[in-house]
Amino acid sequence: MNGTRHRLRPAVTTYLHRLAPPTLRGRLSLVALTTAALLMLVLTVAFNVVTRHRLQHQADDELRTRAAAVATTIDTTGTTVRVLETSNDALLDANVWIYAGRRLLEEPPNAGRLTRVADALAGRGGRRCVTADVDGPLRLCSQPVSGDGSGATVVTALDPSPYRSSADTLLLGSLALDAVMLACTYALTRLAVGRALRPVRTMTDQATQWSAVASEERFGQMRHPAELARLGTSLDAILDRIRTLLRHERQLTGDLSHELRTPLSRIIAELDWWQTRPRTADQTHATHKVIAEATQSMRTICDTLLDDARVGALTAPGTAEILPTLRRLAEVLDPPDHLTVAADGPPLEAGVPPALLERIVSPLLTNACRYARSKVAVRAYRAPDGVRVDVIDDGPGVPLPFAEQLFEPGQRADPGDGHSGAGLGLPLARRLARSVGGEVTYDPGHTPGARFVVSLPAG
Repeated sequence: MNGTRHRLRPAVTTYLHRLAPPTLRGRLSLVALTTAALLMLVLTVAFNVVTRHRLQHQADDELRTRAAAVATTIDTTGTTVRVLETSNDALLDANVWIYAGRRLLEEPPNAGRLTRVADALAGRGGRRCVTADVDGPLRLCSQPVSGDGSGATVVTALDPSPYRSSADTLLLGSLALDAVMLACTYALTRLAVGRALRPVRTMTDQATQWSAVASEERFGQMRHPAELARLGTSLDAILDRIRTLLRHERQLTGDLSHELRTPLSRIIAELDWWQTRPRTADQTHATHKVIAEATQSMRTICDTLLDDARVGALTAPGTAEILPTLRRLAEVLDPPDHLTVAADGPPLEAGVPPALLERIVSPLLTNACRYARSKVAVRAYRAPDGVRVDVIDDGPGVPLPFAEQLFEPGQRADPGDGHSGAGLGLPLARRLARSVGGEVTYDPGHTPGARFVVSLPAG
């Protein structure tokens, strides 16, 4: 039994989900309609219950008024109860029973079975009212006659059909009013929700259009209500993210196209030269070596650029303790005998994640360790606009004519210096630093050796 119940619940839930309107406008309108229907149902029931009770109370008041009028014709001053004759006897005697104790003194003509109901009501004594169904519904009320304790009682009857008809008319009227109110509520809710969601649809269409054409337009520049302003801020962040991804994609494609063209041209040239005429074993070996070096260069270029693309997400907010990060980075490299890592003043923090700080400093420290003669110094200190990291070596330095091309992808001062590299490390470091509002610069006035300065926002 429990298994059947568990199987029915998902089916019922799925069925209810299918019945729900597919649009937010329809769902909000349905919620408003349901809420209004429940509220009107409660109000309608309460109103009609109070109305029926009030109409019945009015009928009882009329019966007691008639009983009081009949009581004026009853003489209870003597030893016996006497009914006095008046000019309006015909009107007063209609549906009226007069009792002295339990003894019936007068009853209306053709009362029939209704007299038994009046007898029972008079026998119970006091002021009471009952509804009897004898050849149709009738309302009966008993009214004791004030006097010397003779026990005279007047019972009057009334047809409640007009009062019930009024109650039924009020019920139908209230139901019709409820239907009109619900229809107006649904229509006004759909209209209001539609007008409220119109800016959202406009913003959605604009976001789709702007993301497709990489537009500079942003929702933060427009005036919106507070809720839509927050939505606009979120959409602006998404658009900026899309724009950044597109920019990185174009940058990666351009870098791959530019950097792979040179080694690929070398491979093609060597193969063409080798196929022109027969070569000796030494010449063939030399050609193979050139092709291998070009292939290794292409692999290095691809790895470097793809690593750059993978760490693009590292530009997310974060902080890094500079000194521990630099020391951890120095441990994984192949440093010379004298590598010092130091920081001035209190502990420094950079406003970038530790992994991004390593990616920025790693190419500079790798070059310093590669070209240094005996020592490399890494020093971190605070600057007016953030924090800085100096990477200094005592190597040959950078030739002055080449200083302007130092941060161009694929450029090396001396490709035949015996060191591997694709000329992408320094451009990559500068690109990552600039992506977080920082910079990587070369100090041409530093001698001997080379000095690179990394500027980053403070954490």
